[in-house]
Amino acid sequence: GTGVVALAGIVVNNSIVLIDTFLRLRKAGMDRRVAILKTSGQRLRPILLTTVTTMIGLFPMAIQASVDVIDRTIQIGEPTAEWWVQLSTAIIFGLGFSTLLTLILVPVMLTLPDYLRQTAVVQFFIRLKAARSPEARNA
Repeated sequence: GTGVVALAGIVVNNSIVLIDTFLRLRKAGMDRRVAILKTSGQRLRPILLTTVTTMIGLFPMAIQASVDVIDRTIQIGEPTAEWWVQLSTAIIFGLGFSTLLTLILVPVMLTLPDYLRQTAVVQFFIRLKAARSPEARNA
């Protein structure tokens, strides 16, 4: 449970950074699609770096490695290290999967309003709403 909560915090942070960059570029007057492409390009490296370093940092916990700083030894399979295997494994694999979702799904969802405006179904409902408006009835 703790691993899932930690994972959710990391993923939400990555998504917030991605969306915030997009909104700043849009506020500067950039076209929506260009802003999405620039945002993805600018945030790709920081998101991948934080993901990879977190995964590498948790890898010793996942393989049950214990470091004794005083005796300068590394032992694998310590009983106390078993406590952290599930936490680190959940974060490592969840972070790998969710990073792909963040880098692919968030930009796709940002383009979704433009795509929906162009579909025939939405155009039909726009025309239907215009036909039902009071101005159209009076004309």
